[in-house]
Amino acid sequence: MLPRFGIRGKLFLSILLILLISYSTLVYTTVRSLYSSLEEDISKELETNLKYVQSQYLEHADLIKNSIMQSASTDPVRKRLQAGNKVWLMNALKQWQTNLPFVDVLTIVDAEKRVVARAFNDRSGDSFELADIVERAFRGKQPAISTELAPYAFLCREGKTRYCAPPANDEAMIMTVAVPLVSPEGVVLGAVIAGDIINNYPHLPFKVQEIFGKKVEVAITQGGSRIASSLSEGALLPATISPEILAKLETGQTYRGEAAIGKKLYETAFKPIKNSKGSFVGSFSVALSKEHVNKIRRDNLHNILASALVGIILSFGLAFIVARKLSGPLRELASGARMIETGDLSQRVNIRQKDEVGMLAISFNSMADALTERDRIISENTRELKRLNEQLEKKVTERTTELRMEMGRLEAILTSMAEGVVVTDHANRVILCNPAAQKIFDLVPHRILNKRIEEACKVGDFCVLVDYIKQMREVNGRATIHEEETDVKGKKLKINIAPLLDEDGEFAGVVMSIRDATMEGEVERIKTEFISTVSHELKTPLTSMKGSLQYIMTKGKLLTDTERELLLVCLRNTDRLIRLINDILDISKIEAGKVEFYLRPLNISELVIYAIEEINAFAMIRDVSIENSLGADLPQVYGDHDRLIQVLTNLLSNAVKFSPEGKFVLVSAQREGNYVAVSVADHGKSIQWADRDKLFKKFQQLHAIGTVGNGGTGLGLAICKEIIERHHGRIYYQESVAGGNVFTFTVPVFEEF
Repeated sequence: MLPRFGIRGKLFLSILLILLISYSTLVYTTVRSLYSSLEEDISKELETNLKYVQSQYLEHADLIKNSIMQSASTDPVRKRLQAGNKVWLMNALKQWQTNLPFVDVLTIVDAEKRVVARAFNDRSGDSFELADIVERAFRGKQPAISTELAPYAFLCREGKTRYCAPPANDEAMIMTVAVPLVSPEGVVLGAVIAGDIINNYPHLPFKVQEIFGKKVEVAITQGGSRIASSLSEGALLPATISPEILAKLETGQTYRGEAAIGKKLYETAFKPIKNSKGSFVGSFSVALSKEHVNKIRRDNLHNILASALVGIILSFGLAFIVARKLSGPLRELASGARMIETGDLSQRVNIRQKDEVGMLAISFNSMADALTERDRIISENTRELKRLNEQLEKKVTERTTELRMEMGRLEAILTSMAEGVVVTDHANRVILCNPAAQKIFDLVPHRILNKRIEEACKVGDFCVLVDYIKQMREVNGRATIHEEETDVKGKKLKINIAPLLDEDGEFAGVVMSIRDATMEGEVERIKTEFISTVSHELKTPLTSMKGSLQYIMTKGKLLTDTERELLLVCLRNTDRLIRLINDILDISKIEAGKVEFYLRPLNISELVIYAIEEINAFAMIRDVSIENSLGADLPQVYGDHDRLIQVLTNLLSNAVKFSPEGKFVLVSAQREGNYVAVSVADHGKSIQWADRDKLFKKFQQLHAIGTVGNGGTGLGLAICKEIIERHHGRIYYQESVAGGNVFTFTVPVFEEF
């Protein structure tokens, strides 16, 4: 008979299997992650070290460049070079060589790249052989640095006798710095060339072992051959780079990968060195021993496996204890379930554990009670749901009644409105047209309702508005309210078009508000003609009164002080009335087109100066200063001299009038495309939003923006607007960011053809 494999054994094996799989997965992923992290760290370390080697290499060149520039950029050097004073220049080179003892080449050439003086011999007059870097320095008129391949014959001529013996076709790699000598007028006079032969340092001059560590090896190659290295004499890099690496470096690419150094493999990084022509001349390289990398991997793997072995042993013991702990309560729970299966609903299990098994026992014991309690709760919830449904139906009925009343009120408002209202939906169909709109367009509702606006507009003769509705539809209702004036069937209409948006902010149609402004225009015309006529008739008697008062003031020697003061008051008020009448006549003439504008090229800065001089006395009385910030580079404008000064004087007068004492008014201007924008800014109280629409209308006086009692007709800004519009410009108001008000007008730039 086979032994029974109970729940304890199954639970023990299940827990043990789970733990073994978990540990195996953890070990595998840890090793993979460690190897990947190690590879990434090695790559980053090699790239960082390679960049540092290159920076050390370039810092050496910068030291030579800065030292030469400090010495060679003086006037004596340029003057001696122009004079061709070879002896003086050779002495100067020898003095500079004491500051740069490691420099192997130190030569001065003229603008034709002929040698003028050398630091290491007195030979001169021949052409300098490394002409490319000199030409690069001449072309940019600034120092040039590059690594060049210099023939031994060139180095021999530069005074390096150790390079005279080898064959003439051999080359050495030399770090070259060319500093141009430029006259104050910008003419290139010559250059100072300094060079440091890299082949002279088989062991790199910087302390690479201290910086990179003994495991990192740094080298510099000339072409494919090593010329300098941080390795010891017994472990130098091979004489040449492998053809695969060399081919990649010659194309200007950086190499990263494995390479053999002697009999060992290394992780390496190579970066090409290019000359002034961009051709490959050598490379930097950094190498890390592969044996060292593998040792790190082996050590980490041993540590991980040791930890995994200890964990597996502990897991075995833990699985045995947990299986034994859990199997007893589960057996008791299985026995109780068999009793309930036989019909004994009073059966209960006695398990006092506070874990999941204990929770299962509690649920098992309360199962019968839960069924009874659930039935009671369902009955109560059913009654509550019925009550809530009744309340909901009542609220829906009340809300429906309210909506009907609201719709009735809205319909009554639209029906009684004097303005016409037309509404369209998202498909451009007309869904509402009130009686006022029907009367204005002389149409009946059934001819346009539920028809597309493109068809309905032909009936009402307002197709000019369809384009604006299409624009709002294209921008999905993000457009602002559009105002339009048009003539329809002999009526002058003012129409506002606004978008309708749904709950999601999407375009849902438009609302058009139409007002018949025919009578308003006629009233405005009659009012203007009446005011112009009255003003013209008043001007003659007022002029006579002014002359009479002036005559009495001049001839009346026996007048008392009181009488003279009263006459002065009359004279001032007469002048004020004459000015007001002149303003009314000016705007009437401008609107009627009876004022001629003499347009010519003008200097806007001069106009501002004239206007400031006119208003300066008034500003001094008000203790307000006027600042002119116009630049000298503004173009000429095309306009009428007197009328533009009238605009500037009016704006400056208003700014001074409404500025607090001790403040200042700023006049500025700048070019904006084909216009010059002139701004006048004050530090008074900002104009209220409700009053800004009245600014450029006739007979509008705003007292809220400054001191009370400043009289006038309210025509100043209206006259300015008419003058600027006759110049094809515009005038507008802005609230200053720092407080105050800014009035700006634009005048076209004068363009010569």
